Amino acid sequence: MSDATALMLALIGPGADEAAALDAIERALEAEVDPLHWCVVHRGIEEAEAMRRGAEWAGLAFFPVVPRLAEPSFAPNRLEVLAEVRMFRLRVLDRDVAFAAPDFFGFVRLARARRADPGLRQRLCLVPASALRDHLVWAAAPAMVDHARQNLGRHWPHAAAQLELTGLVRWGFALGVLGLVLLLLTAPAAGQVWVLPLWGGLVVLPALLRLLALAAPAPKGPAPVRPAPDRAGLPTYSILVPLREEANMVDQLAAALGRLDYPAEKLQIIFVVEARSRSTVAAVRRHLRDPRFSLVEVPDAAPRTKPKALDFALPLCRGEFVVVYDAEDRPDPGQLLGVVEQFRRQPEIECVQARLVIANARRGLLPTLFAGEYAGLFGVLLPALAHWDVVMPLGGTSNHFRLATLRRLGGWDAFNVTEDADLGVRLARRGLRTATSTSHTLEDAPEQFGPWLGQRTRWMKGWMQTYLVHTRRPRALLADLGWRGFLAFQILVLGMILAPLLHLGFLLSLTVRGLQGRLDWTALDAWAATCIAVLVVGHGAAIAANIVGLRRSGQSHLWPGQLLLPAYWLLIAWATLRALLDLARRPFHWFKTPHRIARSDRPWPDRPPRRPWTLLPARVPQAVPVRVEPTFAPRRRDDAGASIGAEPR
Repeated sequence: MSDATALMLALIGPGADEAAALDAIERALEAEVDPLHWCVVHRGIEEAEAMRRGAEWAGLAFFPVVPRLAEPSFAPNRLEVLAEVRMFRLRVLDRDVAFAAPDFFGFVRLARARRADPGLRQRLCLVPASALRDHLVWAAAPAMVDHARQNLGRHWPHAAAQLELTGLVRWGFALGVLGLVLLLLTAPAAGQVWVLPLWGGLVVLPALLRLLALAAPAPKGPAPVRPAPDRAGLPTYSILVPLREEANMVDQLAAALGRLDYPAEKLQIIFVVEARSRSTVAAVRRHLRDPRFSLVEVPDAAPRTKPKALDFALPLCRGEFVVVYDAEDRPDPGQLLGVVEQFRRQPEIECVQARLVIANARRGLLPTLFAGEYAGLFGVLLPALAHWDVVMPLGGTSNHFRLATLRRLGGWDAFNVTEDADLGVRLARRGLRTATSTSHTLEDAPEQFGPWLGQRTRWMKGWMQTYLVHTRRPRALLADLGWRGFLAFQILVLGMILAPLLHLGFLLSLTVRGLQGRLDWTALDAWAATCIAVLVVGHGAAIAANIVGLRRSGQSHLWPGQLLLPAYWLLIAWATLRALLDLARRPFHWFKTPHRIARSDRPWPDRPPRRPWTLLPARVPQAVPVRVEPTFAPRRRDDAGASIGAEPR
């Protein structure tokens, strides 16, 4: 009997025969995974017990954890290889001891080495792979925190918020925006007609962008089901789930991720939890018996943001692809299979953004309007931006990346509070292609005004951060994006910031003129006519985009609520004013949106609409192909990938 067969017999345990051991090895090799990991996943053996059985078979010592004998001092030269480390050496009493977590064939080699050198037992101790990883994270924590905060600045200094957003820049922008709005409000009384085109254009252009988006080709729904790809050939997929004070959401989240239709032995699901969130850490630990799940505790260090936590965990990812999900997310179970097919069908694609759908839209006016806003964004605007090949801001969740590309880009900006939008701009500036997907992820919108206002204030502040960082050097931005992309960026991002304030100004101007008795509907002057026209065009375009987006997502029953969008924009204007103050005073503060357990996983009415798309079952034998809509083609670069780490022109 070979050593490999004998080891597998030891791992499976009593009652197994040689045929069962050979079958297990063959199945693992066909799936292209480590046979030891295959046993843990498919034989229901806990990782620590599997390692203990293997150590007993090899005649080596076993310990369930790596002792913490000194202060953290491990500073590897390349953090990105941390996920592949299998051994760590410590000084224990009077000797050096190597703590190792070998794979299956590493066990075989160690057993042979121990037979040749019996003293190896005194110098080597085997530990579970999770215990070794936990110790490495603990020992390398200072280096990992520094990497999370500084890595983007090292890759691309002029794209890092902490370097670009000086106090002078922040206060200057905040005062400039307020001054512009004040100028527009006082222009009618001062008779400054030259302001009229600027005033109208700042709102009309974003509205025209939405109207043009409605004319763009609609994204196609799921195509007819085709045979599933070769599951044995699927790559490892890493999932990052950042959490802070989310203990109440962990059970729902674990259940949703557990329904993903992807080979369990090729899923690496990392819960990235802030260490000070002790209740959340405890809630995650209850689910770690699932071999797909692991926990990474992020040390308490500024900035306390989601992107910093993601950057901290990024070196531990070992998949070919990586995706981010939030605490309240319930992704389509077939989403990973569909995205892998997209990446394989179009190897030039570097990122795929799945569609976000609000599931609690019927829980009040705020969720209803939020759902329409998301439907217009993910169902209309982003697919149109993809079709036009211009800058496309990413959503904060369900964005899938090639891991190598994400690392070369420098990861997320730890100091940007809408890290998704910033990353979308950086992808575009490097000429890297992004795609959208009709595969959906269910989310819940805030149902109370307080959480909604805090979340929207953070979003608006992040858009301001992104705009300032990337326009500090406009010539470099123009060279990277080209004229078309540059103009789209200005209309999209600057319009997102100014449009709510300008709409507030238009309404105030009309109200004041009406109270003064100067609003003659039979003979409107240029100012009043412009105000009314801009309001009609701006709100009309937004309402139309939302309604069309709702229809495309199967939520047409929500369209009447979208008529309240003008009032919703007044709330956004208030959030924008708060964001300006927040940007100037505390630019990197992260408002943590509280989440509640979902009351329903069905965002649609009890009677399904005519053309619904439904959740897939937990296990399906097919993959649903999803249309890929490229957004960016490499331009002006012979090798887009090679230029990622370079400083922008």
